[in-house]
Amino acid sequence: MSDKDFAPLTAACVRALNDKLYEKRKGAALEIERLVKDFVATNQAEQIKRTLKVLGADFAYSQNPNTRKGGLIGLAAVAIGLGKESCTYISELVLPVIACFHDVDSRVQYYACEALYNIVKVARGAVLPFFNEVFDGLSKLAAHPDQNVKNGAELLDRLIKDIVTESSSFDLVAFIPLLRERIYTKNTFARQFIVSWIQVLDAVPDINMIVLLPEILDGLFLILGEDSREIRKMCQSVLAEFLEGIKRIKQGVNYTAMANILIVHSQNADDLTQYTAITWLREFVTLSGRTMLPHMAGILSAILPCLSYSDESHRKVKDAAEALNTCLRKLVEAQDDQPTPTVDNAHEHSLESAHNKPSGDTHNGTSAIVQLEILSVIRVLQQHLGHDSIHTRVAVLKWFNLLLVKTPNKTFRYIHVFFQLLMDTMSDPSDDVVLLDLEVLSEISSNPAGLGAEMEQTGEEGGMRLSLPSSVQQIVESRQGLNQYFTHFMMELMALFKKERQLLEDRGSFIIRQLSVYLSAEAIFSSLSQILKQESDLGFTTTMVQTLNTILLTSTELYDLRTQLKDLKTEESCSLFCTLYRCWCHSPVATMSLCYLTQNYSHACLLLQSFADLEVTVDFLKEIDKLVQLIESPIFAYLRLQLLDGENNADLIKSLYGLLMLLPQSEAFKLLRYRLECIPQFHFSSALNVGNSKKRKEDRPLVAKIDFNQLLELFLSVQAEHRDAKHKNLAYSLSQHLRM
Repeated sequence: MSDKDFAPLTAACVRALNDKLYEKRKGAALEIERLVKDFVATNQAEQIKRTLKVLGADFAYSQNPNTRKGGLIGLAAVAIGLGKESCTYISELVLPVIACFHDVDSRVQYYACEALYNIVKVARGAVLPFFNEVFDGLSKLAAHPDQNVKNGAELLDRLIKDIVTESSSFDLVAFIPLLRERIYTKNTFARQFIVSWIQVLDAVPDINMIVLLPEILDGLFLILGEDSREIRKMCQSVLAEFLEGIKRIKQGVNYTAMANILIVHSQNADDLTQYTAITWLREFVTLSGRTMLPHMAGILSAILPCLSYSDESHRKVKDAAEALNTCLRKLVEAQDDQPTPTVDNAHEHSLESAHNKPSGDTHNGTSAIVQLEILSVIRVLQQHLGHDSIHTRVAVLKWFNLLLVKTPNKTFRYIHVFFQLLMDTMSDPSDDVVLLDLEVLSEISSNPAGLGAEMEQTGEEGGMRLSLPSSVQQIVESRQGLNQYFTHFMMELMALFKKERQLLEDRGSFIIRQLSVYLSAEAIFSSLSQILKQESDLGFTTTMVQTLNTILLTSTELYDLRTQLKDLKTEESCSLFCTLYRCWCHSPVATMSLCYLTQNYSHACLLLQSFADLEVTVDFLKEIDKLVQLIESPIFAYLRLQLLDGENNADLIKSLYGLLMLLPQSEAFKLLRYRLECIPQFHFSSALNVGNSKKRKEDRPLVAKIDFNQLLELFLSVQAEHRDAKHKNLAYSLSQHLRM
């Protein structure tokens, strides 16, 4: 090589730069530093440029590793020689060095870090236009397998951070795309490098990282799930700082842009990631309020399964999910039930808000036009009502109830979507779930919004197409506070009991009693009686009547209804008695019980005489046994006291003796006989001679208007139907047996 090719460098300097020994290259670098200082002193800019070109093009980009090393140390020497003037030649100094960051030789990469460190130490902020290139190189070197390279990169990284921190001209907007790209690295060391830079940038007073947080939030949450405990802790600290910053500034935060990211990570399998995301969402809901309503369905989909966590390791996640769920419930308001604003109205309102509200107010500025999307929430609730966890199912039912209370008109548009699901939930193994399910169904049945709702819905979900018997529909029309869904509910409940007999046996009483608390007990028993009259399965009807009769006579929740029936002082109570009687006819003993409850003892005597024509089966005797037990219960205390007044209660005494004659000499027989023996003989004998209850009829004029003869005929005809049905079943069974 001729001296002219590398001028103004001397041949000796060139040879030293190419030498494999570091000391030789270092000596050449000192010579270059003195040479450049002379050029600066004599203002020889062209010579400086020529030197930089030689060191860059001929050395730094050379194929020989030793030559590249010489070029790097030479460029650093030029920067030191230039001093403050290095800013003028920053491009020629920095770019060849950055190119060596990606060299295949780890020693070259190390010297590149060292060279750039010396250049940056001199040039300081002048290097910032090349920040992205420097950052890109350092992010890769941070994950280098050679510890020396990593140490060199770390040293340079600290210097660059100092410069960025003290600079007021850092271009954050230009840097964010690169940061967004690099943040998805999976290398542990690269992730640590990225998080450290975010931490530094967030600490700079002149840089508002929160504005650009949506760009990097997803990556940060991915890093939070890193296996390295140190990096997790570091990332957790950065996220905590960001959240505190959001809570301080409140306004100007793009909550909606980050909401979907948080929703995704709220479903992460990593506990810390999940807990942090849910905590962020809770703060967002608290700070931004109703602007989070469009994300309601997504958030619920994420947190409802978290309510099922029971182990201690997930306790924090569950607590955070419960807190967020509570915050979300508070967002739902009556205004969500108003008609959705048109596009024009919404635009006009937003312009008005923008004029009246300060810039960046994302909470108050739009809350008036943001409404809850009811159907999307209902879809999510549908999906989770069948969740394995009781806690999740309970939360879902509470949400259904909240929607019915707060937004009834819009919710009733989609009753057909989830009504059957609520009916199926009646078979849930948990009493708590069934209790809430009944509360929701009761709200549907009694909500005024249901009065104007259409029962026959059409669409992809199918409709609640229901043929309501006029006799049943009249119940709805005559009961204030109930709507047509009440009757539909009662019919579906009967269908469910008929389909699932075990449910009727296990929970029938519990369901009816609880419904009597939420709704009108009179309406429930009236409607069920009317519905059972339409039932073709006489066996099921009998079972259902016996169940309802037991509930009526024993449940504390039905005290008021029993009192109403006991006295029969109003037309409504007499009408109710007749309605129940027409259904109770399917069970002779239940009919007797109803007569005892309503103090219609004369009719009870007539009924008892017809029992002679009935088939006395074991089940029949068991029912009488139960009636005897009930007579001894507190419910019939008034009846036992009336035995003292034999003169006016002769029919009662006769009917009780009639029951005694039907019973075999069992424990029930002895119990009833002992009771009848307690009647004073002088009253008893006179009472038997009277044979009626004239005084009682005079005291209850409305009862006298009841056509008991017609009721008795109905009872006899119903019992005849039962006999015919039984004979048909026996004949069919016999024919099947003969065929076999």
